[in-house]
Amino acid sequence: MALTDLPLVHPDRKTSGFRPFKVLHHFRKLVEDKEDTEQVFHIIEALKGKKGHKQGWNFIRSPEGQRMMRENVDLPAMLDDHNRWADCGANTVAQHYMKFMKREGLSAAGLVAESHKWQDKKARLQDQTEWYFERLRDTHDLFHVLTSYNRDGLGEAALLGFSYEQNHNLGVLFIAYAGTRQRLKESDTNAPLFEAIREGRRLGKAAAKIAHEDIEALMREDIDEARKRLNIGEPVIYRQCIAQMIAEGTADEDMRMPEEALAA
Repeated sequence: MALTDLPLVHPDRKTSGFRPFKVLHHFRKLVEDKEDTEQVFHIIEALKGKKGHKQGWNFIRSPEGQRMMRENVDLPAMLDDHNRWADCGANTVAQHYMKFMKREGLSAAGLVAESHKWQDKKARLQDQTEWYFERLRDTHDLFHVLTSYNRDGLGEAALLGFSYEQNHNLGVLFIAYAGTRQRLKESDTNAPLFEAIREGRRLGKAAAKIAHEDIEALMREDIDEARKRLNIGEPVIYRQCIAQMIAEGTADEDMRMPEEALAA
């Protein structure tokens, strides 16, 4: 069945939720293993709200959303097909994305697999809303590349602040602030970590919605021109925090300035 023939919202879909005990349970598991991405999806599901759904429905109904649904591009497969981007110039989004994914040992398909760990495939609701939320998931690492937030703990938290203003899911905001609070309990840093998250939120609010973009066209853009067009500002406070934590000796092993990570 074509995407455009599916209902906007499946009758079984819950469009809001607030389950604090479930959130705390999965957050504790995430604290125990920061690489356990599955817990993130549990938290997001437990704190989903109507605002994000309404944004999705508005996009789905728009001419661009309708066009993208008709085309029904498999985003993870497209992003992981590095041969597809071989002719792109050195400063294109595609080349920066491929370098980032290779350095971090990531794939778009891997993120899909993590999301399916918490969700029985047979229970996945067949509606247009599911298509939209999968699009948000599939563009996560592209957010990293365009914003220049690294995958260190603070970079992930600040990017979640950015993502909240893009996607309006309270779960990602909870993880950003709760994770940073946990970090401050375990660290002697005086760096303004919460201000870095607030900066991420300001940047995300000011920027165009990345997940609403034509991703193939975006990948072929010069990254500096793409950032300018999308109004993605620079994470100044995040960089200041990294510099301060390196000077303090409180930085994580994987923490480095964004420019240094790019050169790695």
